[in-house]
Amino acid sequence: MKLWKDDEELFDIAKKELFTALVGDVLDKLGYQHQFLAPQVKPIKTDMVMIGRAMPVLEADVFAEEVENTNNPMMKKPFGIMFEALDSLKKNEVYICSGASHRYALWGGLMSTRAIKLGAAGAVMDGYSRDTNEIESLNFPTFSVGTYAQDQGPRGKVIDYRVPIEFNGIRVNPGDIIYGDRDGVLIIPQEVEKEAFEGAIEKARGEQTVKQALENGMSTVDAFEKFGIM
Repeated sequence: MKLWKDDEELFDIAKKELFTALVGDVLDKLGYQHQFLAPQVKPIKTDMVMIGRAMPVLEADVFAEEVENTNNPMMKKPFGIMFEALDSLKKNEVYICSGASHRYALWGGLMSTRAIKLGAAGAVMDGYSRDTNEIESLNFPTFSVGTYAQDQGPRGKVIDYRVPIEFNGIRVNPGDIIYGDRDGVLIIPQEVEKEAFEGAIEKARGEQTVKQALENGMSTVDAFEKFGIM
């Protein structure tokens, strides 16, 4: 029996019943053992949970906001095509950005405001976010390596979006599922998402049985032998 009919139902189940560790454990069993981003990538509020489809964004360092004598017209454009990337967000998508050095912030309050209006699910940065008080007030799920006020304007440009990127050495393709909570951010490739979430839901529901057995006094040795879950 299919456990969900669409992304809305799947994401709702994930938020209510699952957590990243569960899905990560199942991916390990499926042979996908390197799908968590670096542990430094954390939500700016510990209770933030994010799940949605990847909208990958590629950033590059620059050293001036606008350059006149250039061979690349994009160098004349402040922020590159960041605004186009942001405006392209669809419902339940995650703006996930890599490619930049950690010299400046890649996400902020106004970007969060626009993303909320478009129905986006969250943002994940291989770098910093800023305008922290504003983002916390908006409660927009934002994951980054920390907060830092320095602007990307004269330091970075978005050079492409909706293209495959690498984030901490992990391939992120458009449409992959991005799942994040206080324990980490997980990339779930589309080709294995069904098996990963079916297994995680089964494990989550099984863990409730194990928890009850432990509360009733069963040893961990006996519980693992009986249920195969721990």
